[in-house]
Amino acid sequence: MDRRPIRIDAGCLRDWPLPALADDADKEARGRILVIAGSREVPGAAVLAAAAALRVGAGKLAIATPSSIATQMAFTMPEARVIALPETASGGLDPAGIEALEEAATAAHGVLVGPGLLDRDATCEFLWRLLPLLQEQLVVLDALAMDCVAGAGPFERPVLLTPHAGEMAHLTGASKEDVLADPLAAATRAAQRWNAVVAVKGPATAIAAPDGRSWLHEGGNAGLATSGSGDVLAGAIAGLCARGATLEQACAWGVALHARAGDRLAQQLGPVGYLARELPREMLAVLRELQPA
Repeated sequence: MDRRPIRIDAGCLRDWPLPALADDADKEARGRILVIAGSREVPGAAVLAAAAALRVGAGKLAIATPSSIATQMAFTMPEARVIALPETASGGLDPAGIEALEEAATAAHGVLVGPGLLDRDATCEFLWRLLPLLQEQLVVLDALAMDCVAGAGPFERPVLLTPHAGEMAHLTGASKEDVLADPLAAATRAAQRWNAVVAVKGPATAIAAPDGRSWLHEGGNAGLATSGSGDVLAGAIAGLCARGATLEQACAWGVALHARAGDRLAQQLGPVGYLARELPREMLAVLRELQPA
């Protein structure tokens, strides 16, 4: 079997179209997305991820976030149902809040956990309590939520992890230089070790599935290396999961949309200096170009 990575380009994406949405599809048909994100220090991460999820077509949005910022979140994202969760003294999500999340979690099609969360130990305990509820949902882990893999065995059901090279080095004990030298090998090893789809982000983003399939995307620009950019990417991937894409397809499309959105902003504004909050709108335009109605 040919195990060379598939290049993610316009041709690849057109041959791998996202699930079609009927003209009369309501918000339920377009899928429910649950974003578990944000903290007192980094509330905007939830906003960026949630906005991206809606821009790529998810239909119904719920945001679960610490109670200290829940009211502000509701006004900032009026499209969302906001679920206030109890916090630890360090500002993380208290695992005791899982019960309040059960209904929204089991109703979701795509679930994103991690952007902007604080308190590593609480986050990991929260996640391991949450995962048994997510037997049919597609799960994307980003930022601090990825720390749950440290010292853990493989996932019972595959999830998607989205580390950049530094995070991958932290999670595996490899050096950042080794990860950057061969991101595809790093992603492939991690995918098999954790039974996960793994995307190692960078100038060349490598995606690997547990069964050995892999994809490679080259592109984007230096402007994407900006605060909040990864939150936008994670939200877009989870939003595509909510509307019916598989983990691998959602990741490939999300990476391409993110990179091409950065290219559009670089042309409009300059190679650096555009903001992560500007990416979701451009992603919508790219999506329209790549998958016309």
